[in-house]
Amino acid sequence: MSVDAEDYRQFTGPAELHKAVNTLRGLVAGMTAENGLSDAEAMELANWCALHSHLRTRHPFSELLPVVESALSDGELNEDESKDILWLCSNFVDEAKYYDVTTSAIQFLSGFIHGVMADGVLTDGEIETLRKWIQNNDYLRGTYPFDELDSLIHATLADGVVSEDERGQLTAFFGQFIDFRDSWNLSESHFDSLREKYSVEGICAHDPAIAFAGKAFCFTGKSTICDRDTIADEVTGLGGKFRNNVSQKTDYLVVGNDGNPCWAFSCYGRKVEEAIALRKAGATVTIVNERDFWTAVTAAKGAI
Repeated sequence: MSVDAEDYRQFTGPAELHKAVNTLRGLVAGMTAENGLSDAEAMELANWCALHSHLRTRHPFSELLPVVESALSDGELNEDESKDILWLCSNFVDEAKYYDVTTSAIQFLSGFIHGVMADGVLTDGEIETLRKWIQNNDYLRGTYPFDELDSLIHATLADGVVSEDERGQLTAFFGQFIDFRDSWNLSESHFDSLREKYSVEGICAHDPAIAFAGKAFCFTGKSTICDRDTIADEVTGLGGKFRNNVSQKTDYLVVGNDGNPCWAFSCYGRKVEEAIALRKAGATVTIVNERDFWTAVTAAKGAI
């Protein structure tokens, strides 16, 4: 038996509305991260309005759509106009409370990435704006894709120069969070080709906060320091639990350094793939490099 989309909408409506507003918040913030609104960005924002025009009589779109359309009428988006849109979005999100703060923030981040990439160009200033957003939203550590984005941007800005390979790598990663069905300008095939060139999958967290008491650890790869039994003893000696397999109950997957690729934040292997899949499904599995693990072990022993 088929169900009419509009009939089904009564059940999915709250989720659709909340996600759409969070995405708009991100789009506007991303588009105004550096300089004014380009023609391509204006088209992308106009496309958002067209996609949600069927909700024109429904709160909050009855207020949002006229404000966005009025702002776009001259092809520009000045500071006051962008602030008005963001204010309306924030009021609805705070009022509705459909999602928890973490889910809302990740939806905003996806919209922000879409907004930053709306004109197809990732600038140094936009990368810096993302870095500042990461610093201001540290509570999202452990949540996908916060750790991955944090590590990539840290590695990109470490030497103060953004190379074209680093820019391409970031752009390829961003392509995972853009809903191309909702985009006017961006081509999924372009981002797919970048992902083939820049394989960015398993990424170790940058400077992770590691606790031991009551936490479950798993290890993958080969350690440069000791065997796996010794690692297990270190974990249990500090009050943690050591497991041989990754699961939803895993808190940390430690990646051994022996034989790993030279880029410190990249990691590969079956357990890493399983951890990534769990993170994408909402589990808070943190993937950590072995050197960060040993730093945490030393600090924990010193505190005893």
